[in-house]
Amino acid sequence: MAKKAEEVIQRKPPQDPPGDEGLPPWMATFADMVTLLLCFFVLLLSFAEQSEQKYRDALGSIKGAFGVKELRAVSEDMAQFNTSQAAKELTSKISSDERLLLGVIMRIKSLMEDDDIKLKEGMGVTADRDGVVFSADSAALFKPGSAELAEGADRVLDKVIAVLKAYKLNLVVRGHTDDRPISTRKYPSNWELSSARAAVALDYILRKGDIEISRAKAVGYADTRPAYPNDSDENRFKNQRVEFYLHMPQRDAW
Repeated sequence: MAKKAEEVIQRKPPQDPPGDEGLPPWMATFADMVTLLLCFFVLLLSFAEQSEQKYRDALGSIKGAFGVKELRAVSEDMAQFNTSQAAKELTSKISSDERLLLGVIMRIKSLMEDDDIKLKEGMGVTADRDGVVFSADSAALFKPGSAELAEGADRVLDKVIAVLKAYKLNLVVRGHTDDRPISTRKYPSNWELSSARAAVALDYILRKGDIEISRAKAVGYADTRPAYPNDSDENRFKNQRVEFYLHMPQRDAW
């Protein structure tokens, strides 16, 4: 009886073998699957044809649908260089289209050199990837509150004609005003005034320069695209301007 009790005491239940250290085995299979999926999507992206032009067109359509104001990226390198040495260094790094626009900027700046200081203060040149914007104060082009060309307006408009004759670019003339309302018999609002000014400036360019009508158009923006906040008389004066957007023919622009 004592022997059987001793045997019962000495017997121990079998123990399970110690488990493996680290993550469970299924994690390795899961990690392999995730890695394969990642490789698949990387290959899929590499096979896809990326078109910057289509992306920009689609983005522009979305902006237009939601009424977002278009802001063009200005190339500081193109708009601010002054020396021939800087021009040589820059032209060696840019594309043929950018080189063309660079030549346009140089030509406009050279045409501005002989102008007096007062006229220069109202003019400016900026650039984006599609063209060059040459702007002038409305006071240098038109009589106050009208679309009648002022004395000396030809000094500005002839510069645009010279550039259009030298380069195969298209032109958009943009009329802008400040936010002060206008209501006359001829111009019920700033929309009519800005549009009339753009049309008159374009008419002069087409007639005197003998420029093809297919290369040019005019549009009035009233006070919807101010260059400066309309919070002072000085800024309002600057917002009264006409822009001459000289752009690549393949890009339809306003």
